[in-house]
Amino acid sequence: MKRSMVGPSILALGFLVVPTIGAKLDSQRDVAQMASAANQLLASLSGEQRQRAVFALDSDERLRFHFIPNEMFERNGVMLKEMSAEQRARAHDLLRAGLSARGYLTATQVMGLEDVLLAIEGGGRMARDSDEYFFSVFGTPSDDGPWAWRFEGHHLSLNFTIGDGTVVASSPAFLGANPAEVRDGPQRGLRVLGDREDAARALLESLDASQRQATIVEDVAPQDIITGAELEIDPLSPVGISASALSGRQRDLLMGLIRTYTSVMADDIAGYRLDRLRGGGLENITFAWAGTTDRGERHYYRVQGPTFLIEYDNTQNGANHIHSVWRDFDGDFGQDLLREHIQRTPH
Repeated sequence: MKRSMVGPSILALGFLVVPTIGAKLDSQRDVAQMASAANQLLASLSGEQRQRAVFALDSDERLRFHFIPNEMFERNGVMLKEMSAEQRARAHDLLRAGLSARGYLTATQVMGLEDVLLAIEGGGRMARDSDEYFFSVFGTPSDDGPWAWRFEGHHLSLNFTIGDGTVVASSPAFLGANPAEVRDGPQRGLRVLGDREDAARALLESLDASQRQATIVEDVAPQDIITGAELEIDPLSPVGISASALSGRQRDLLMGLIRTYTSVMADDIAGYRLDRLRGGGLENITFAWAGTTDRGERHYYRVQGPTFLIEYDNTQNGANHIHSVWRDFDGDFGQDLLREHIQRTPH
């Protein structure tokens, strides 16, 4: 019996990483772009739309998170589908402000897979509409005050929290793909999240026999990411191979895998994530795999460090349906910032 992938952590957290002055200035630039884009979007909405799009920063709505279809999880905000052309342009400007060019392309391709599913399924109880994605804003967008925003729908949940002029949280960040590989039609061969599988396989294939034995911790992959849509998560059992047991080339492959997740964010946000990761100690990062190593078969992996967790699962629909997520153990939703705001603000 292989070691369980679920269980309490024995890792001790408590790393505090202070961004450099340069990183803070870069983050302030990101915040200024986000605030401008968010305010332009809100200004373009009707009064009724704005009422549905804006929530208090300490609203319970802020912490609602899921990646399943809208028919299975009621979402609030304003949908792209109900926006005018001008409003959609402003909405996409906000999305671009939080993501890199690569990340924006990936997000819009995830949305586009809804149209592929519609063609495959021929209609049914799920709408499968690439415009059924919601924007929500929490608080008042500004360059220095606390506020947040979210973009969410099937297989896509992006959450940003801003405080003191910097992006203090950009997680949970969930991206899924169904189908993982489009096998028919005009987009045949498209693999929206293919880099997340390919980078993990490159690392796995570089391992020698003893390293593989440490890395492959279950013969059968779990049916989904273990953390699901839990609001608060703790580190999972620290199984797999540690970066300290990898060669220099293998550590580069591990960092390459991690960057397939960080690179979807705007460059400065990605840089901040990597700074926190390094502050926790690269040697403390582990990589674990579950399931067969054959392509096209059910598989799962996770990358975990003292401050963060990556989970990836491809088991559904004949191993052609990916769920992947980045979570921060002490930073999801910027909850510390929210607590401080509630304490300072009269209610």
